[in-house]
Amino acid sequence: MTSSLRLEKITPDNVDTAIALRVRPDQEHLVAPVVKSLAEAYPYGRTAWPRLIVDGDRPVGFLMAFFDIDFAAGGNGTDLRSGLWRLAIAAGEQGRGYGRFAVESVVEEVRRRGGTRVTTSWHPGEDGPERFYLGLGFRPTGESSGGQTVGESEL
Repeated sequence: MTSSLRLEKITPDNVDTAIALRVRPDQEHLVAPVVKSLAEAYPYGRTAWPRLIVDGDRPVGFLMAFFDIDFAAGGNGTDLRSGLWRLAIAAGEQGRGYGRFAVESVVEEVRRRGGTRVTTSWHPGEDGPERFYLGLGFRPTGESSGGQTVGESEL
């Protein structure tokens, strides 16, 4: 990785670049397309945090974090969580540390906002990213969301 690795806010200038990002064809069932993430981000307003991952002048991935979403049954405000909602590293850019950078960036943003844990979810199975998340310190909570394993990491 270069020292010019950074996150960029999604703007009118880079939205088409973000939408054009694609994971490997064999991974498409594991993560929603960027366009779906951006559509979901819109009604969530400041709760959603979509970002383009850029290395130098090259877009290499997309992430979307969330802040203070209520996981409690009935939405009573007793289980507010923040974490990584989506992560997609472009097909030709995988295995270079960009995913780790993305997760660490979300962890730092959650910490900066006063959070004490980071939540994410992943598709279970051999072809899913479970080993990646476990290697970064996430542990399954025993919950599932949309058929995905929910994991957390304490800060």
